[in-house]
Amino acid sequence: MKKVAWMVLLPLLVSIPWVHAEEEEEEEAVELIFSADEREELGIEITGVGERVLYPEVNASGEVMLNAYATSQVASRIEAQVVARHARMGETVEAGAALVTLSSVEMADAVGDLLVNDREWRRVKNLGRDVVSESRYVEAEVARQRAYAKALAYGMPRKELERLIKNADVSAATGEYTLYALQPGVVIRDAFVLGEVVDAGRLLMELSDLTTLWVEARVDPELASAITVGDAVRVTADDRTWVEGKVVQRAPHLDESTRTLNVRIEVQDTSALRPGQFVNVAVRTGAGNPSLAVPDEAIMLIFGTPMVFKLEGNEFEPQPVEPGLKAHGFTAITAGLDEDDTVAVAGVFQLKSLLLKSQIGDTD
Repeated sequence: MKKVAWMVLLPLLVSIPWVHAEEEEEEEAVELIFSADEREELGIEITGVGERVLYPEVNASGEVMLNAYATSQVASRIEAQVVARHARMGETVEAGAALVTLSSVEMADAVGDLLVNDREWRRVKNLGRDVVSESRYVEAEVARQRAYAKALAYGMPRKELERLIKNADVSAATGEYTLYALQPGVVIRDAFVLGEVVDAGRLLMELSDLTTLWVEARVDPELASAITVGDAVRVTADDRTWVEGKVVQRAPHLDESTRTLNVRIEVQDTSALRPGQFVNVAVRTGAGNPSLAVPDEAIMLIFGTPMVFKLEGNEFEPQPVEPGLKAHGFTAITAGLDEDDTVAVAGVFQLKSLLLKSQIGDTD
């Protein structure tokens, strides 16, 4: 490690706790001088102090979730056997795409009854009210309508049902029917195997449009009062990559277990997020004001005082500052720096370590 030259008095630093009160020691002079090449070797990076518009933000933790308004589930409405799979997990499908074919005795009975009742209704209708009684006419019509509705309720697609009725072949009512995608999206679940007999209500597939995701943020109730629907939001899973979103809903009541208010955020840039991830969110809650600002990592606490290392020529000097609003990875500086100053933003901890070593006489 390069030697540190100690030359400038640091009256801003307080007395060191290991020095007895009755002892009076002469304050040591210290200089942190590095050329550009030495700074590069030590990993010390600098930046100019600039004016930025920072917005007040409410910070909270949250979890990435599927957009429930863009998600659908495909389930069997009756007991049935899986006879064919037409899509697999991870595949993208369009609305109306075939997903899974089932076979059911109940469906065979329902469709068979429909075809019989449809044939009877056509016969009665052709005879007309002048030949058959009004009650017989209505009875045949209602029986056909009920049988049609029952087959639909069991899950038979309307287009398949119409094809069977048109062919009027009862032997074609085998009980096989196909379930189709209700929306475009990605298959995120396909919980079945071929040949499996599934109960009524069993979830077979789940689709979701992953172009938008939700983030459920848990916000302190006192802070949540500043959040309104439409507020801009930043979301990150790693504190490095941030994606933009907006508040779309606020829960009307507190969560019973966490005693926080759930705020729902919609995110359209989903490349850096996955459902189930835990994230940090920052909700913009007001208008921004321009102010001098430095990256958060430029500020260090030294003996309890916020400081930056300001560069003068090739020399770093610890400079006390008064931090203000923190947002977007920057901290506003209300006092201690000018717009044309330059400060260290990487290697700051190393500079702090060298500075503290000087206080115990370790300059090697």
